[in-house]
Order: sequence, then C-alpha cells, then structure tokens
Amino acid sequence: MPRSKKGKRGSTKAGAKNGVKVESGASDDELMSDVLSHYSSASEGTSVLEEGTGGEQVDEQTAQEEIEDKLKLCIDNLTDKSAKTRLGALESLRQAFSSKVLYEFLTERRFTVSDCLERSLKKGNAEEQAMAATVFALLCIQLGGGEEAAEGFNMLRPILTSILIDNTASMTARQSCARALGMCCYVSAADDGEDLIRSLSLLESVFMSSYPNRQGMLPTPKPGISGLHCATMQAWSLLVTLCPPSKLSVLLHLHLPKLQASLQSSDVNYRITVGETIALLVELGREIDEDFEVEDGESLCESLKSLATDSHKHRAKNDRRKQRSIFREVLHYIENDDFTEEKIRFGVESVYIDSWMRRRIYDAFKEILESGVRYHLQFNPLLRDIVGLGPPIIIDATNKANKISRFEKRLFNSAAFKARTKQRNKVRDKRADVM
Repeated sequence: MPRSKKGKRGSTKAGAKNGVKVESGASDDELMSDVLSHYSSASEGTSVLEEGTGGEQVDEQTAQEEIEDKLKLCIDNLTDKSAKTRLGALESLRQAFSSKVLYEFLTERRFTVSDCLERSLKKGNAEEQAMAATVFALLCIQLGGGEEAAEGFNMLRPILTSILIDNTASMTARQSCARALGMCCYVSAADDGEDLIRSLSLLESVFMSSYPNRQGMLPTPKPGISGLHCATMQAWSLLVTLCPPSKLSVLLHLHLPKLQASLQSSDVNYRITVGETIALLVELGREIDEDFEVEDGESLCESLKSLATDSHKHRAKNDRRKQRSIFREVLHYIENDDFTEEKIRFGVESVYIDSWMRRRIYDAFKEILESGVRYHLQFNPLLRDIVGLGPPIIIDATNKANKISRFEKRLFNSAAFKARTKQRNKVRDKRADVM
C-alpha cells in the first residue's frame, strides 16, 4: 500500500475544532445545586492563588466543611430504601466527582462508597446500575490510579463483568459497565499485566460477535447491540495503548483483517468506531515497526475512500457528514502517515491531541468526565500526568502564569506523553510471559 514517508511524523496544524463546551450540569436535586454552588464560590480565585487573608482562609474552610457535609449526606442516601433517592444521590455524586478533585475526602471513604456502588450494581434497576458504573469510573479517576483505585477495581470488577456479559441486562447498563471496566483498568492496573490481559479478553469477547462469520458475512445486529459493541471496542482500544510490542503484534494480526471487513456494517456509529480503531492500531503498529504495512492495504484504502465520499440518500444527512469527516481523517492518516492535530485549551494552558492514541485517551476521559474534563485537565494530577502536563500550575494574584512559548509547550507535552507511554510499556514488557 503506497504511503508517503515523512522524516517526522506528527501533524498538520489545524487549531482546535469545536472545543469542549463547559456547562453547569442542571439538576432538580437541590442538594447537589448547593454543593456545586459552594464549590464555585469556594474555588473562585482561591484554589490556584497563593495570596489571601486569614479571613478568606477561614471562609474557605467553612465552605469546604459545608460541601463535605452535603457529600456525606449523598453517600448516606446511597443506601436509602427508595430507588428514587438512591438514583438522585448517584447523580449528585456524579456531578460532584466530575466537577472537582476530591482525593482526600474520597480516600477516607473509598470502601464505604465502593460498598454502596456494589450494592446498586447488584440490586438496582437498569438506570441505577448504569449510573453506579459511571460513578465508580469517576471514583477511580478521583483516587489517582494508585493502590486505592486498584483495591476498588478488584472489588467491583466481578459485578461489572457479570453485568457486561449478561445478555438479559439493560444495554445502557452494559455499556456503562464496559466504559467503567476500561477506564478503571487503565488508571488502576498500570503495573499488572494479568489485569490488562484479562480485561482485554473480556471486552473483545463482546465486540468480536460483530465480526464476519466463517463465510465472511456480517451478522444482523440486534436492536441496541451496536451501541454495546462501540462501547466495548472503545474501552478495548484504550487498553491497547498500554500493550507492549509483543502483545500488540498479536492483536494487530488478529483484529485488523476483521475490522476492515466490519467497515461494511449497517450502523454508522459502529462504522466510525471501527474506522478510528483501525487508525489507532495502524499507528501503534508503525510505532513498533517503521515499515509496518496493513495486509491488503489497497482494499482498505478503497473502503475508506468509499466511506469518506458516501452520498447515499438513505442515510441521514448528519450521519453522512459525520462519517465523511472521520473517514477522511482516517484515510489521510493511512495514506500519508499524517494526523490532523487538535488543540484543547483550559485555563492558561493547552494540550495538543496529535495522534490517534492521544485522541482515544482524551475521548475516554471526556466520555466519563463530560464537561468536567477541562477542570480535571487543570487540577487532577492523574490526568495531567497521563497527558504529560506535569503538576498543576500555580498562578499568582495577577493571574499570570510563568509561561513558555507555544512551540516549547507543544514539544514538552508531546515528549512527556511519549516518555510516559514508553515507561508503561517497559513495565508491561517485563510481564510479556503473562501476555
């Protein structure tokens, strides 16, 4: 398959496309409104400012105590007999966990919260199960991906797995469990090759049912199943970014041909997910071998060109537009080894999405954190470490950070991210015999 070679793979500069819109989550829960209101007033100009009077510090402490009291009540309500009350408490915690960093508060209560979430997953209805899985993913992000998060993951993984593979369970709940399993394994099992391979095998066992059969025919999707296949494939793709070369080579050989055939799926969202996964796998293949080529690459490019120019009237206009946009990017990358860069701004900083791997990681966190992703990029040490930003920036009273040039920031972010990825892969290579 012909593709142009470049001395430095990296990017066509394209500025930020449709930056994440930060909105306050509207809720009928007055308790959560109070919590978020307190958060807003307590954090305005104080969480990142070093200067302040003694009186201001007392006010901050009082506000923080009020916030924690309200959060404690939300946690207590997770065991209420009323399903409506439990669901309201879960929604309140979801909003709080996604809008602020609560490491110290949650570290002391992680077992209590995990116990409550496990109960909701085991005994709750479909809506409660889906919300509990999302809150658990947020809890792991809050705990910073260390030992505390690993403890929670080991505790809840069995019930998350049980729901995911239960064909009678709600599709919404199964999708939430898939995302939670992927995210929690990603942040908490960084040094455990066994956890990684177990999670990869579980997730792929779900979406591989969408692959062509021995006769090369795609199965007819059941109602709602394509959404589950998308969620499991995206969670699987996130974990693939952690694989060492030895495991990655096996996955490329197994999945790329099947994924190429799956581009003919009747579901537009599934086709898009498949296309993005192909691009990610090809990128990872080129990372371990500069001369990596896709088997039957000419046929792949023809399929991608067809989807990038699809004008069939029986497809919805928005679906056609979204599909064409994504597959133009995928085709451009496959043929030219060139990724269209995106810039995400938050506070006085920015992060560059300059590869399919970084896009998959950023999108995974955005799916869980929603509008809170920019706040966590600014203040969450775990997420900042993952994307190579370093410790949170301290801003002086004039709101001016110690800035470096845009070019220097871009180089630093990219280098730090690659260094961290290589280090994680070295850890996994030591456990290659487990893979």
